[in-house]
Amino acid sequence: MPHIEGPFNVKLSPQPVHEEAEGKFGRMATDKQFHGELEAASRGEMLAAMTAVKGSAGYVALEKVEGRLAGRSGSFLLLHRGLMDRGAPDLSVTVVPDSGSDELSGLTGSMKIDIREGGAHFYSFDYELPPIS
Repeated sequence: MPHIEGPFNVKLSPQPVHEEAEGKFGRMATDKQFHGELEAASRGEMLAAMTAVKGSAGYVALEKVEGRLAGRSGSFLLLHRGLMDRGAPDLSVTVVPDSGSDELSGLTGSMKIDIREGGAHFYSFDYELPPIS
């Protein structure tokens, strides 16, 4: 399974939530720029909630990634599920099955996100792509 790593930039923009969810959830629009063997841009939506216990929270997100992966162009969807349990993170970022388009059709895989000192963001992506027919 190919493995790639690289930096990405992310911009979060607060968005309104349904009036019944105000004060319970936070909603963000996400804009990312991936660099390296994944040279792509993405746009997404994130919904998050904090708890009364410090360091415990959860979020879900979907993002559409468009660009080039290992020299092949197309788009795909990523599904995020993140939990913080009293400061212990548990994050899953997975390619949505059958979401790849064009030369990325058939893409499968999962991504890890690493936020380093100073706030720099990096991705680590394990994926599989069928041969181009």
